[in-house]
Amino acid sequence: MGLFFLGLFMAMCSLQKKKEIGLQLYSVRDAMKEAPAETVRKVGEMGYTFVEAAGYSDGKFYGMDPVAFKTLVEESGMKFISSHTGHSLPDSASWDSAMAWWDECIEAHVKAGVKYIVQPWMGEEGYQSLEGLKKYCEYFNVVGEKCRKKGILFGYHNHDKEFRKLEGEVIYDFMLRNTDPEKVFFQLDLYWIIEGGKDPIDYFKNYPGRFILWHVKDEKELGASGKVDFERIFSAADQAGVNYLIVEVEKYNYDPLESVEKSLLYLQKADFVKNSYGK
Repeated sequence: MGLFFLGLFMAMCSLQKKKEIGLQLYSVRDAMKEAPAETVRKVGEMGYTFVEAAGYSDGKFYGMDPVAFKTLVEESGMKFISSHTGHSLPDSASWDSAMAWWDECIEAHVKAGVKYIVQPWMGEEGYQSLEGLKKYCEYFNVVGEKCRKKGILFGYHNHDKEFRKLEGEVIYDFMLRNTDPEKVFFQLDLYWIIEGGKDPIDYFKNYPGRFILWHVKDEKELGASGKVDFERIFSAADQAGVNYLIVEVEKYNYDPLESVEKSLLYLQKADFVKNSYGK
């Protein structure tokens, strides 16, 4: 009888749904340069369910054809859902070449089956004047429309300096108000908004549904610094509109691969993290 219940318990455990948690591959950037295929396989073995790339260039991902990289990720037990890339703000003379760059970029992401393209930076024009920031917002709306026509959503990823004031306006608030929610979403970095002196929950209340991807980040490994009250932030996930959680580790107490595994275990063990979020 004891063996029967042990077998039943093990069967029930095997049926438990794995938490849907992704990794931003910038977290293991050196390993991705040295041995991308082996690194992706290791990430899959840890228990991550999807990846976000940070290695798009000239129609390829980490030097691989889009379909080849997608296949590598899927053979490693994961999905290729999101990608960080971007192009600087063009002027009138360079507009056509910038749009051609985006057309090639979007086509490569379509081939790879990516759902989200995220630009993780702005040029200095966006931080120097509201006029420059407004041009970036208009530009992002155009790019977002191009992506949407191909079945991809376009978003922007913050750092801490988006929470500075510019001509009396908080940069991030201005961006939220001056981008079209149908064309531009925001990938909120939970560490950088705290470092910028703002409360994520205030933004969830004021701009509900805009933050469909989260970068779940800490100073180093997740939960190690005590600076980010993850449980409180996660309590407002539905209001934020989050679809996917993406771990990013930029500084480390351990080897990067060990750090990202410890960060995954933190979320897997956390009662406040659901198995998946609304799509």
